[in-house]
Amino acid sequence: MATRLASYLLGLLVTTIVALSSVYAQNTSPLRLEKEIPLPGVEGRIDHFSADVQGQRLFIAALENGTVEVLDLRKGERSTEIKGLSEPQGVFYSSQNDALYVASGGDGTLRVYDGTILKLRQTLEFGTDADNVRYDGHSSQILVGFGSGGLGLVDASGQKVATISLNSHPESFQLEESGSRIFVNVPKEFAVAVVDRTKHAVIAKWGLDRTFANYPMALDETDRRLFVGCRLPARLMVLNTDSGQVVAKLPVVGDTDDVYVDLTRRFLYVIGGAGAVDVFRMSDPNHYEHVGRTDTASGARTGLFVPGLDRLFVAAPHRGSQAAKVFVYQVMQSPR
Repeated sequence: MATRLASYLLGLLVTTIVALSSVYAQNTSPLRLEKEIPLPGVEGRIDHFSADVQGQRLFIAALENGTVEVLDLRKGERSTEIKGLSEPQGVFYSSQNDALYVASGGDGTLRVYDGTILKLRQTLEFGTDADNVRYDGHSSQILVGFGSGGLGLVDASGQKVATISLNSHPESFQLEESGSRIFVNVPKEFAVAVVDRTKHAVIAKWGLDRTFANYPMALDETDRRLFVGCRLPARLMVLNTDSGQVVAKLPVVGDTDDVYVDLTRRFLYVIGGAGAVDVFRMSDPNHYEHVGRTDTASGARTGLFVPGLDRLFVAAPHRGSQAAKVFVYQVMQSPR
């Protein structure tokens, strides 16, 4: 009897500690929900974002809905949609030439729209599975990951100028501003490929120490650290970009698909489809403190941190009674 009572009390204590830990993490998170912006009629998985800071617009690739959702952030509502797309995945708005680039996985295209009136300017064919889109400030080129292993380079006039070959499909990738390297997640190779964009060639591959399903990525060039979000197990891997060495492994929310660095506050935001955003403070390049977890919604695994707006946006898909929407968060904790 005493053994059963002790076991029961121990179980109750553990349950209470877990519950209090969850509440503590929620209450101490630096993220405060400012508002929710509904996405009426949007169904299925939602993919990546881009922002027009000056115009206060947010562009969202609604992959399974076949649309790009355009939000007016001043009004807090959707202003329009670009319809008829085949699995849009990556979007990038360029203020340099007022253009919106949309990569669609279903037909392997990169579509270029006028950034103001959203009229289609041209369509570039990349074969299959056009995915993430990035901008190279050095060359004023757009890069798009596509197919079974390639990064396509497009110049400011909209012409394809080169292809960098990879051995498998690229997921998130990040470009150095002070150097010539591109860091590319290649999950089928359980690695990060390091590309020299002047040579158009892979120059190294970095392993992830038996951690797999590496999809999102963020870069802190100042401290020479690369942050790689993995799903098996759910970890944020921190790599030294001088050597490729893993310097930290941080347990994170499951099903992550976006990771962002807030250089002003020295925060990391890890967005996961398990229904939360984890926030870490970078104490130094090798040490990271978990400072909070904010609950979001099931399947809310993509979003965007916009330094120019000082906001974190997270997309929640329609699931059951949960309507499709975008959570808008303010970061309340001051920098250290």
